Amino acid sequence: MTLMDPLANALTNMRNNEMQGNKRCTISPASKMIGHVLRTMQKEGYIGEFEYVDDGKAGKFIVELEGNINRCGVIKPRHAVKNDEFEKFEKRYLPAKNFGIMIVTTPEGIITHKEAKDRGGGGRLLAYIY
Repeated sequence: MTLMDPLANALTNMRNNEMQGNKRCTISPASKMIGHVLRTMQKEGYIGEFEYVDDGKAGKFIVELEGNINRCGVIKPRHAVKNDEFEKFEKRYLPAKNFGIMIVTTPEGIITHKEAKDRGGGGRLLAYIY
């Protein structure tokens, strides 16, 4: 089986484990981008601790699940968004105003759409979580 989108697989894996009521899940292969997305999710309180494990191949993350994810997924295509356009995509991907986050990649790194709005910048949409 070939992986087309490792980030999509990681988010689906977390959501499936969460629905089964598991306390932790393993995400493989690991990548820097997945690590940054996990750090953003952790900062927002969607997941607990996570650690990188070097298995001699691509590596993997072991993630502690908190039971806070209702739904998450990647946004394809990765829309380029200006600062004043976030609301349109919030309506499309999030169920209600101020509920959930979209993860955006910007020149300053991977952050939430709220941080990007506060900084007055745009970026490309990667994923949504609520």
